Amino acid sequence: MHGSFQPASTEAKAASWPILATLCLAVLIAQIDTAVVNLAIHPIGQYFAADVGPLQWVVDSYNLLYAVLLLTGGLLADLYGRRLVFVAGAAIFTIASLICAAAPSIAILIAGRALAGVGAALLLPASLAIIRVLWRDPAARGRALGVWAGCNGVAFVIGPLVGGLLVSAFGWRSIFLVVVPLGAAAVALALALIPESADREDRRFDGVAQALGALALGAFAFAAIESQTTPFAALAALVISVVAFVVFLRTEAKVGAQALMPLDLFGSRAFRGAMTATAGMTFGMYGAIFLTPLTWQSEGLFSAIGAGLGLAPMALIYVALSPFSGALTEKFGARAMTSGGVAVIGCGLLTIALSAHPAPIVGPGFGLFLTGIGMGLATGPLNAVAVGSVAPARSGTASALINVARMMGATLGVAVLGAIFKFAQGGTLGLAVATLVGGLVQVSCAAYSWRVTRLRA
Repeated sequence: MHGSFQPASTEAKAASWPILATLCLAVLIAQIDTAVVNLAIHPIGQYFAADVGPLQWVVDSYNLLYAVLLLTGGLLADLYGRRLVFVAGAAIFTIASLICAAAPSIAILIAGRALAGVGAALLLPASLAIIRVLWRDPAARGRALGVWAGCNGVAFVIGPLVGGLLVSAFGWRSIFLVVVPLGAAAVALALALIPESADREDRRFDGVAQALGALALGAFAFAAIESQTTPFAALAALVISVVAFVVFLRTEAKVGAQALMPLDLFGSRAFRGAMTATAGMTFGMYGAIFLTPLTWQSEGLFSAIGAGLGLAPMALIYVALSPFSGALTEKFGARAMTSGGVAVIGCGLLTIALSAHPAPIVGPGFGLFLTGIGMGLATGPLNAVAVGSVAPARSGTASALINVARMMGATLGVAVLGAIFKFAQGGTLGLAVATLVGGLVQVSCAAYSWRVTRLRA
C-alpha cells in the first residue's frame, strides 16, 4: 500500500476537532450555495425573464457537474492526496461563486454554477475520505460523521435566512458572495491543519468511463428538463443516456478493481442499501426545496425573507437531530436509521402533496418539518454505512459513490419533479402532483433498502 497515513502515535492528534471543523466548512460551502440558490430562483427568473426550464438549469448545472465528477474527485483524492484535492475544490468553488455574482446573463450564471459543481465534486468526497482515514474507530467515526452531516442542517438554516435578507436588501447577486470567505478559510485551514494521505494501489484515472458516466447522467437530465419544450430532442437524449449507461457498465466490468466505479463494491448489501436510500432521499428532498419556495413566491404568498423563514423549521430540526445520529445508530441500528429516516422524509413529501392544493402554507410547512426530521436521522448514518463498509484505501471512492447517489437523486429530482410541476401547470396543483411522485419514490427506495439490509443490525 502506498500513502502517507499517520502513524498510530499521532492519529489521536491528527483526528482533532479543528480538522473536523475545517472539513465541515466544505459541507457549509456546498450546502449554503444550494440553499440560497433555491431561495433566489424566483428573483433570478424575474431579472432574466426566464421560465422554469432555464431556472432548472441554474440549479441542475451545479448538481449535474457535481454528480458526474464526484467519482473522479474521489479517485483523485485517493491517488494524489486527499488534502490537495480538498484545497483545489475549495479554491475552484470560491472562484465560481465570484463568476456567478458578476454574471451578465443567465447563460453565464449557469456556467458559473457548473464550475461550482466541479469544485464541490472535488472537496466533498475528499472531506469524507479524510474522516474515514483519520477517525479509524467506527464509533468515533460515526460521531464525527454525525457532526459533518449536521452541517447540512446548519447550511439550510443559514442559507434561507441570510439569503432572504441579502436578496431583499442587495439583490440576488449578493447570495453568491456569502460562500467566498468560507472558501478562503477552508483553503487556509486545510493547508495548516490536515495531514496529507493517499493510496494509489496501482489504480489509474479512467477517462473513457468518466465521459460515459457524464454523458449518461447529463443526457437523462436534459431529457427530463426539456421534455415539455423540445420533446423530440428529449427523446433522443433519453436514448443516448440509456446506451451510454449500458456501455459504461460493460466498460467498468472489464476493468475490474481499477474501474472508476468498482462494481465489486455493490456486492455489499449494506452498500447497495445505502446507495438506494440516499438517491431516494435527495430525489424528493431537492425537488421539494426547489419547488416549494418557488411556488410560495410565484403565488405571492411569501417574499424571499418569508420563504426563508418558511424553510427554517425543516433546517432547525435537521441541525438538532444530526449530531445525535451516531449515538442513535448505536442504539437502534443502522437499518432503522437509514431506511426509517428516508421513509419519514417520504411521508413529509406526501404531506405536502395532500395539503398543498389549495392550502399551500401550513400543510407543506409541516411536511417540510417531517422532511427535516428524516434528514437528521438518515444523512449521517447513510454516509457511515457506505464509507465504513470498505477498506480505508477505497474510502475516497466509496465516499464519492455515496455522494454520487446523493447528487444523482438531487439532479434527477429537480429535473423530473420540475418537469412534472410544469406539466401540471405549476402553482399549488403542480407542487402537489410533483411532491406526490417524489414521496412515492422515497418510500419505495426506503422499502428496498430495508429489505436488502435485513440481515444487518
